[in-house]
Amino acid sequence: MERIIFHIDVNSAFLSWTSVENLRTGRGPDLRLIPAVIGGDQSSRHGIVLAKSIPAKAFGIYTSQPVAQALRLCGDLTVYPPEHELYRRFSRELMAYLKSLTPDVEQLSIDECFLDFTGIAHRYPSPVQAAHSIRDTIYARFGFTVNIGISSNKLLAKMASDFEKPNRVHTLFPSEVPEKMWPLPVGELYMAGRSSVQTLQKLGIRTIGDLAKADPALLRSHLKSHGETLWRYANGLDTSPVAPNPAPAKGIGNSVTLAKDAETRQEAHQVLRNLAESVSARLRKAGQMAGSVCVEMKYADFVSVSHQTQLVTPCRSAKELYRTACGLFDKLWNGAPIRLLGIRASKLTAETEPVQLSLFDPDMKKSEKERRLDKALDAIRSRYGKDAVRRGMPPKSPDS
Repeated sequence: MERIIFHIDVNSAFLSWTSVENLRTGRGPDLRLIPAVIGGDQSSRHGIVLAKSIPAKAFGIYTSQPVAQALRLCGDLTVYPPEHELYRRFSRELMAYLKSLTPDVEQLSIDECFLDFTGIAHRYPSPVQAAHSIRDTIYARFGFTVNIGISSNKLLAKMASDFEKPNRVHTLFPSEVPEKMWPLPVGELYMAGRSSVQTLQKLGIRTIGDLAKADPALLRSHLKSHGETLWRYANGLDTSPVAPNPAPAKGIGNSVTLAKDAETRQEAHQVLRNLAESVSARLRKAGQMAGSVCVEMKYADFVSVSHQTQLVTPCRSAKELYRTACGLFDKLWNGAPIRLLGIRASKLTAETEPVQLSLFDPDMKKSEKERRLDKALDAIRSRYGKDAVRRGMPPKSPDS
């Protein structure tokens, strides 16, 4: 039996989920019906657009646009800050519903997933009717809409779900590729980024159909292995399975777009302290130790930079992550206003793996004290919320 794969994608997820919560609690309007965006802060005019309503799109507002620019395009624009805890709750509820239909669900991000329909196809008259039923149930149960793409592989199902929105069901089977996919601009192909598109256009490749008919050797000479991947995708070729159990994470991190640009070292260090606490808690939850730490930064002019270092001994201590991150930051920062900061831990190892101690290790009694403190903080936050307790900020530097 031919595989049938669904790609389910929430329409403008952050804006939709905020709207549903507004209507449920009576705290605000349905943002989907007015010019509105999620992102940044309306009073400070900082941040970027994370999600937009259809009325906002009519003003030329787009995702990733600076909020200040969006406000210039639409003076009556309503701006709501992101509510990540709320979004995680909606995501969990949606995934729980889909997994009640079949365990063969692979979550791709907070608002989209693949569902292998093959094993439950016998329950429905057709895949299209099943998709309509799932879409309608999601709206009736949760109050937001989704697009569902249907195909025999993950790539084409994802491409199909990106067709006309919102609240639509589309098919894109291999036999439909020449008609439905090949006429599209090459930039709409999954994994065709801006740099790749520029290279392809210089080669005279402007549509997905042009790419599908191109010589793979030519693509390889200009884009290396990625050129071959794009050629396969343009021809609708993909054999990857739906993987309900995700592969072990290669890294654990957290970043934040600041409501107000950080302009001093102390402001940036405070943000890094909060990020270090978050990454440390995630490492402990995953039972992992970090062998490398990276700090990423985006300036107010959207220039991005990063710097990383390898740790002498793998750790997950919030204090050690913070100390390392501040050291990296101090080497990296050029003094310009900062819009985004992030910390990422990589080269992960299981906490049960033996660790080779070094002559340069900090005092072991202090390390054990830190581990006990982290454990105590985890217990308090688990019971009373993540903001129930915070560490004090050092007066000058992480080493003071």
